[in-house]
Amino acid sequence: MIVLFAAGGGGDPERHRPLLDHLTAAGCEVVAPRFDRLMPGEASNDDLLARPRGLVEALEGTTGEVTVVGHSIGGWAALCLAGATPWGRDRRPLDVPRSSRVARLVLFAPATGWFVGPHAVDDVHVPVLAYAGTADTVTPPLQVEVLRKAPGPVEIRVVPGAGHFSFMNTLPPTVPEDPDFDRPAFLEELAAETAEFILRGGTPAAAG
Repeated sequence: MIVLFAAGGGGDPERHRPLLDHLTAAGCEVVAPRFDRLMPGEASNDDLLARPRGLVEALEGTTGEVTVVGHSIGGWAALCLAGATPWGRDRRPLDVPRSSRVARLVLFAPATGWFVGPHAVDDVHVPVLAYAGTADTVTPPLQVEVLRKAPGPVEIRVVPGAGHFSFMNTLPPTVPEDPDFDRPAFLEELAAETAEFILRGGTPAAAG
């Protein structure tokens, strides 16, 4: 099972190293390309499209179905690969790279503001597990609700007290730790849930 990891704006997958190691130990082949830093609010369309293009390139030489795990703008790129169509600032749809190998998505605080245009997620048929944090002011929980319009199975988990960067094992230098949120415990649970979702093929968890 191949897991393609898409980092957020900082572009450094090493900030999620314990998660990647957990997925490797669970039997996944993890592909985690590094990207140049990106400021989504200031980026050109070409800058943005470099992310999904780079993800497709990172899969060269591999075979089989792929789970894409993405944080923030990495979640945006993951959705592009799976069939979603983002709309640019000119209110026109962007022509983005796709991959027919994408079998499921796991999204951490995904940047879904680009997908509010007509029919933006109509072609996302794969199972999606998406997380949002109640304390996230970058990609608020309401933003992720657009994914419910996708025809494939979508499971959304809203995490009380989690901020936008709570999904990272190593915080950016300018982001302080929140003493009221147990990030180590959350990240351990997040890694286990991500692996479980991947290994069960994206099917719903058994009740009880």
